[in-house]
Amino acid sequence: MTPFLFTFVVLAFSVGAGLLGSLLGIGGGLILIPVLTLLLKVDIHYAVGASIVSVIATSSGAAAAYVRERMANLRVAMFLEVATTAGALTGAFLSGRVGGRGVYLVFGAVMAYSALVMLRRLKSGAVPTEVPEDALADRLGLHGSYFDESLGREVGYRVTRPMAGLGLMYVAGTVSGMLGIGSGALKVPAMDLTMRLPLKVSTATSNFMIGVTAAASAGVYFARGHIDPFIAGPVCVGVTLGAWLGSRHLMARVNAAWLRALFVGVLLWVAFEMLRKGWTS
Repeated sequence: MTPFLFTFVVLAFSVGAGLLGSLLGIGGGLILIPVLTLLLKVDIHYAVGASIVSVIATSSGAAAAYVRERMANLRVAMFLEVATTAGALTGAFLSGRVGGRGVYLVFGAVMAYSALVMLRRLKSGAVPTEVPEDALADRLGLHGSYFDESLGREVGYRVTRPMAGLGLMYVAGTVSGMLGIGSGALKVPAMDLTMRLPLKVSTATSNFMIGVTAAASAGVYFARGHIDPFIAGPVCVGVTLGAWLGSRHLMARVNAAWLRALFVGVLLWVAFEMLRKGWTS
């Protein structure tokens, strides 16, 4: 493959990854890392480095639109970001001590777990029901509302178990720093299943958070020489464009049940491919 063709292919896949990443709150790296490693035969560590850049680009391209539409919950994001940033630094430190096969296997296991927990609520609606009251969430004012175009009405919601979410966010941040995926694949289920935020709010808030989480570990990857401009350049451009398209034109109109099914399908495919790669490499 010529350098020009390689750049074009990476750019095209990055647009699609950015679009899906903005809709699902997963940062694009979840799609890009398998594409770079399995299809384009890029070394896993360079793929993770490029993914870190794509995560920051996805967040930059999508977060502003979600904040303006009041779909991202800023109070929840700021509360949880402390844990994810600390976890990202931990994961970046661990990444240099885990071999390529180990990274593949951990990646696949994380994706499989996320898919299984999301399957539990595959048929649920846009708004969680029977959310238990939580004194800390009330005191911090974490509850909110947003306008859902697919439902044609304002949707109010309550937040519960913020401390459990904080612990899960440290784990998510560690996975982000280790695997370069933005940890949205763990953040979204944590907010959706544990803190009981609506799925659209979970994905929008995840998009807002993932850029900060990735930036905390990007310096470590850059210092190790794992961020190659030849790969990261087209990734950054493509993901930013895709994230802009997804956040500005699609997210508010997408049905929540369809979004959850798409999320689970993507996770299952990636989990299978990465576990297979790690097992056979």
